[in-house]
Amino acid sequence: AAGMFLRLLSDIQWRAAHPKWRRMTSSQRSTSTTAEPHPVSLPAQAQVVICGGGIMGTSVAYHLSKMGWKDVVLLEQGRLAAGTTRFCAGIVSTARPVSIDLKMAHYSNKLYLQLEQETGVPTGYMKTGSISLAQTQDRLISLKRIASSLNVMGIPCEIISPKKVVQLHPLINIHDLVGAMYVPEDALVSSANVSLALATAASRNGVQIHERTSVSHVTVQKGRVTGVETDRGRIQCEYFVNCAGQWAYELGHSGEEPVHIPLHACEHFYLLTHPLEKPLSSSLPTVFDPDGRIYIRNWQGGILSGGFEKNPKPLFTEGRNQLEIQNLQEDWDHFGPLLSALLRRMPGLETLQIMQLVNCPESFTPDMRCIMGESPTARGYFVLAGMNSAGISYGGGAGKYLAEWMVNGYPSENVWPLDLKRFGTLQSSRTFLRHRVMEVMPLMCDLKVPRWDFQTGRQLRTSPLYDRLDAQGARWMEKHGFERVKYFVPPGKDLLDLDHSKTFYKPDWFDIVGSEVKCCKEAVCVIDMSSFTKFEISSTGDQALESLQYLFSNDLDVPVGHVVHTGMLNEKGGYENDCSIARLSKRSFFMISPTDQQVHCWAWLKKRLPDDSNLIMEDVTWKYTALNLIGPRAVDVLSELSYAPMTAEHFPSLFCKEMSVGYANGIRVMSITHTGEPGFVLYIPIEYALHVYNEVMNMGQKYGIRNAGYYALRSLRIEKFFAFWGQDLDAFTTPMECGREFQVKLEKGMQFLGQEALLEQKQNGVYKRFTMFILEDHDTDMDLWPWWGEPIFRNGRYVGKTTSSAYSYTLERHVCLGFVHHFDEKTGEELVVTTDFINQGEYEIDIAGQRFQAKAKLYPFSSLFTQRRRKDEVELSGYQRE
Repeated sequence: AAGMFLRLLSDIQWRAAHPKWRRMTSSQRSTSTTAEPHPVSLPAQAQVVICGGGIMGTSVAYHLSKMGWKDVVLLEQGRLAAGTTRFCAGIVSTARPVSIDLKMAHYSNKLYLQLEQETGVPTGYMKTGSISLAQTQDRLISLKRIASSLNVMGIPCEIISPKKVVQLHPLINIHDLVGAMYVPEDALVSSANVSLALATAASRNGVQIHERTSVSHVTVQKGRVTGVETDRGRIQCEYFVNCAGQWAYELGHSGEEPVHIPLHACEHFYLLTHPLEKPLSSSLPTVFDPDGRIYIRNWQGGILSGGFEKNPKPLFTEGRNQLEIQNLQEDWDHFGPLLSALLRRMPGLETLQIMQLVNCPESFTPDMRCIMGESPTARGYFVLAGMNSAGISYGGGAGKYLAEWMVNGYPSENVWPLDLKRFGTLQSSRTFLRHRVMEVMPLMCDLKVPRWDFQTGRQLRTSPLYDRLDAQGARWMEKHGFERVKYFVPPGKDLLDLDHSKTFYKPDWFDIVGSEVKCCKEAVCVIDMSSFTKFEISSTGDQALESLQYLFSNDLDVPVGHVVHTGMLNEKGGYENDCSIARLSKRSFFMISPTDQQVHCWAWLKKRLPDDSNLIMEDVTWKYTALNLIGPRAVDVLSELSYAPMTAEHFPSLFCKEMSVGYANGIRVMSITHTGEPGFVLYIPIEYALHVYNEVMNMGQKYGIRNAGYYALRSLRIEKFFAFWGQDLDAFTTPMECGREFQVKLEKGMQFLGQEALLEQKQNGVYKRFTMFILEDHDTDMDLWPWWGEPIFRNGRYVGKTTSSAYSYTLERHVCLGFVHHFDEKTGEELVVTTDFINQGEYEIDIAGQRFQAKAKLYPFSSLFTQRRRKDEVELSGYQRE
């Protein structure tokens, strides 16, 4: 091996700046019809200014111009496509586990296929296909799950044997493989040329492109973009798009009103070789070997191979800047493990001469998903960056969705998983980002089983009870930076074993969560739900009520002390938020939303609430610890602690009251649990949190009290058919489609946002329907579990996907929730989904290619609901009709 490295090193000495590499980039430049021989003056104003001339910036410009926005200026601080785009490996791969990523890549592939014909610029597009290798059964299962998603989208894909791998790519060593996934329509392109082709088309459509122009900062007045300052003067504009790649973070922080864009660069290595003695065919499939952490593609008769090492090297943490990315320092020692993996996979390369080891920066984000959308603090400031080494795969689709967002006010798909507003300021610490990307980059190849958690950047936001719960065996997960309990490990259990249990099958925590669920149903449990987003909205007059009545679908003009479940809908009737609002007084409201709504909901309301100094909205998430007391004995515990009757006559369902609990005053007690079980949520001022928790646990001893976590809550809510925002509900789902008509008051005496769309749906019917599936021939112990995203089949035809699933300890079956569509068998057109259509079908759920029979239900099992304290009040389950 040492001799091999010496040979490689000597081989590389004079080839580090090989003329062929220089010729390649210069020839790419010569194809551009948009470069300026002499700088022309910048326009004084434009509708849109885009910063960044890589694949993202040019894609946004291309799609905006296609949609009719011509008054667009694209600024590039160096030359077009001279940043990360120039060094991109040029692999267009649709094999993505996240649905929106898959859709972006699929669109990109179709766009690049016809781009050369449209523009006359050679893009190097070659349909080669790709092979993803599996060295373990778990890896093969993950590939089968992806294959199921690709197939139902109409993307050809098959799981193949190691023998078939050799037929497709004779150089591959298959001795350690258990199988592979073949996607025949994946492709290769020249990334820089694709970017230049997009720029050419945009330029012909009227977009102005200026190279050698640096943006210093964006000016914002009254929360809205007004202009851009550059080294060549100012441009007034309505919209700004930050496509600055690895410099997007710095650019976001350069203005007076910072825009937080959490990404960080790492060094990314790949090598280029000379052609083989018998040059490789240009149509040879690209190979992904995630267990070996490498990818391999043909390149001019030789190969290009890179990967994602276990010990990545972050760079530019201090914010170093440069106009164009030069090839960074070679580091053969660092690349060594990836080279060894390459030679194991393709032993025939031992004698191959290496041309160059390329080292270029790639930007990574805290959750491995790209960043897209409008800033929550500056209207008109849009972002598209942080591609996690998949820029060319996502470029076309991401540019299209962002352009739609700008022109129409929303994209054509649910892009919440990519929305900038899923992050807060807390993810913008450089230390956090540096540490997180060192974990993220290896995770690009690591096997990601369901419910895995990041290990870096943890214990950032915690409840005051964190240490107390941790000492009692809490196992933690993180949501929006907030630590939340998954479950509690009982004394005597093998903690190490549980922490490392990763599987697609029955997990080791199965019995633990089962006992927590049992306690919720028979006695009383406590779940710390402090992470939920909490806002207070108040006014001096009726402004708060009038504004909220317009922004929410349910009637909030209820008596003081009542709690209302309601949707915060968009113009199309889709859920921007799903929340509970308590009326604290005539002019004051307390709003509870999901954890990851903190930034999104605040921005949505701020944008739409009237600019009135007498109307005040305050984020009080940090002020209150929330304890959820679930179970039939919760009423006894709280009665004894407060010396107040808590029975239904004194404390009806969906009611809110300030009470004393133990020695503590001012506890907001609500008779809801978010699970369908009886109980209360206590919103406790944080200074009293430990006292109240200790009092509850001490008093609850005689009633069998115990701690519980979110896994138990998930099981309870799914078996009761409760939808959660962000998993089941999104901006494209309306109350009419998920059985929540009871949360809508169409005749509440005033108009509300989304009302017209809902009235239309009420009249014409819905095109998808939220449905509950109970798996019937599924063996919980032996079969693969459903988690989410599994295809649903009706009478053998694909009709939708699951959105969440859990094991129901009551039914002793798996329960999946998901949406059923009705596609015309001949045209594929979407048709109205009726109750009969749901009820008359035979259903199957596809788990990694294996189909399991399922029973479909539009309403939950009434036997699951405990005796209601008042029959006319149903907490969050108004569609219980059995």
